[in-house]
Amino acid sequence: MPEVGRGRVANYIPALARIEPDQFGMAVRTVDGELFGVGAAEAPFSIQSISKVFTLTMALGFDGEALFERVGREPSGNPFNSLVQLEHEAGIPRNPLINAGALVVDDVLLSRTYDAKGAILEFVRDLCGSLDVAYDEEVARSEREWGDRNAALAHFLKSFGNLDNPVADVLDVYVHHCALRMSCAQLTTAFQYLARGGVNQATGERLMSASLTKRANALLLTCGVYDAAGDFAYTVGLPGKSGVGGGIVAVMPNHWCVAVWSPGLNESGNSLAGTRALELFTTKTGISIF
Repeated sequence: MPEVGRGRVANYIPALARIEPDQFGMAVRTVDGELFGVGAAEAPFSIQSISKVFTLTMALGFDGEALFERVGREPSGNPFNSLVQLEHEAGIPRNPLINAGALVVDDVLLSRTYDAKGAILEFVRDLCGSLDVAYDEEVARSEREWGDRNAALAHFLKSFGNLDNPVADVLDVYVHHCALRMSCAQLTTAFQYLARGGVNQATGERLMSASLTKRANALLLTCGVYDAAGDFAYTVGLPGKSGVGGGIVAVMPNHWCVAVWSPGLNESGNSLAGTRALELFTTKTGISIF
């Protein structure tokens, strides 16, 4: 595929700037558990903002719909780290999948758990049925040292009374869950609950009601790839979540989850080759939500 190797890696995070862009992996896991992979499907990478789906699920488990009194449900139409929009809208982030919204979600987890970082890691490991998932401390440190814009967002939120915990603590949780390392194969297992009506494939545990699962998938469709949501829906036709590490996970409810990784990013911060691969996948299979 000619798009592999094109685009720009997330060079504003020094630990990610060294990643070779000409890598590609893809995995599909059905709701029955069958796994199909190609390329570097088993290679772990920094999942970055894909992790916001996990923290959102946890926060909804604690606060339910009350969470949306502190964060909206609308597409941002702006870059994922926009300061202007947050100030204009009085400290209420547009949705929980942009950076400001994820910081509010992390604040909820800090208030609701004894050890937020430990709780997130345990939750994701349970979703995968694997203890191999871990934080990449080098990436977390790099994001913290170069995360001035995220710090600005957090201080904005705090100034509007939308963070209850110290800014430094919220940022520490944020950089760590963004620094989770997972493979495409692991991600297709972890996201199965969104394809299976809220039920964890690894344990059979119900994590979300069918109704809330539908709403979570709606958020992925409208907000999961930042200001490229319309184009992604148009070309791919699936709810999905991307990360600047080059990963994208997409869900076809009641059928499968698909994850793709290629580090070269387009202008919106989404994997260039990954987006194209998902477009080809839904086109050639003829399966999407539309």
